Amino acid sequence: MKVKDIGEQGLLRILQKFCPAEIVGDDCAVMATNPNQSLAITTDMLVDGVHFSDRTTGAYGAGWRAAAANLSDLAAMGARPLAVTVALAVAADTAVVWVEEFYRGMTACLQAYHTPIAGGDVVRSPVVTVAITAFGQVEFDRTISRSKARSNWAIVATGVHGASRAGLELLLNPEFGQNLTEVDRASLILAHQRPQPRLDVLPVVWEILDAAGEFSIAGMDSSDGLADAIIQVCQASGVGAKVDRTKLPIPPIFSKIVSAEKAVDWALYGGEDFELVLFLPIDRAKLLVEKIGNAAAIVGIATESTDIWLTDSSGIYPDSRLKLDRGFQHF
Repeated sequence: MKVKDIGEQGLLRILQKFCPAEIVGDDCAVMATNPNQSLAITTDMLVDGVHFSDRTTGAYGAGWRAAAANLSDLAAMGARPLAVTVALAVAADTAVVWVEEFYRGMTACLQAYHTPIAGGDVVRSPVVTVAITAFGQVEFDRTISRSKARSNWAIVATGVHGASRAGLELLLNPEFGQNLTEVDRASLILAHQRPQPRLDVLPVVWEILDAAGEFSIAGMDSSDGLADAIIQVCQASGVGAKVDRTKLPIPPIFSKIVSAEKAVDWALYGGEDFELVLFLPIDRAKLLVEKIGNAAAIVGIATESTDIWLTDSSGIYPDSRLKLDRGFQHF
């Protein structure tokens, strides 16, 4: 049996057997460092030709995206970033300016969140590869995990979905979106090349939950797609969901460039939007959406059944199941 036979999810299930069950399974591993706080740790690897390419993202943008992916994982756990380490593998003939620009991109993203690069490693490799480990700190009773969702909780997406996928299409296919203005074209490309980790959402979440007097929340980030995040949380929590396609936070500009079906597909499965997908009681969800604004939306509700459905409150489309294998898979 080969890795390609079991796929990414199958491989992850095997690897998780080698890790303590109480530590892994979320966007970050969380380890208690004292009675009140925990250390959140996440590692992401990026490979040239798989995660980045000069066709779509220069060295600076690749560095930015690499840092953003790790910061987004910390945000998904409710953690404040502390530092990152970077392991870099490059060929001997890699241009020094490429490496410098990659690190400038990382630094530019990290500086906005006062997060330093605290070392790492450099090795020789025939393929440029970067592995980043990010460290964050989270109060023990404010850790967001995937396994705490309950039925009848609302599902909140903190911003638009599908914009990064549209930006990638514009970069790969110059003929696409010819009817877009330069401003609209640039905004979609920026969504792909300069994603913003949603650490800004956390203070709003704490304010709302502190006022309620109860820490009731589950979630993760949507780096692998909105559908992926919803499914992963539901499976970890033992609940199902009904997601309303009419509530999906799709960029309005999509109506000019793709069909309604394609817009929904990109929103659900496009990935790399790096928004948060949060499950919480509906009264708190409504308040959160109101305070965040900027296209944040309640997209569905968790259910007692473990089935996960895409529904249509307008009655135009039949119900369909959300699937993990529709988004990007490594194998």
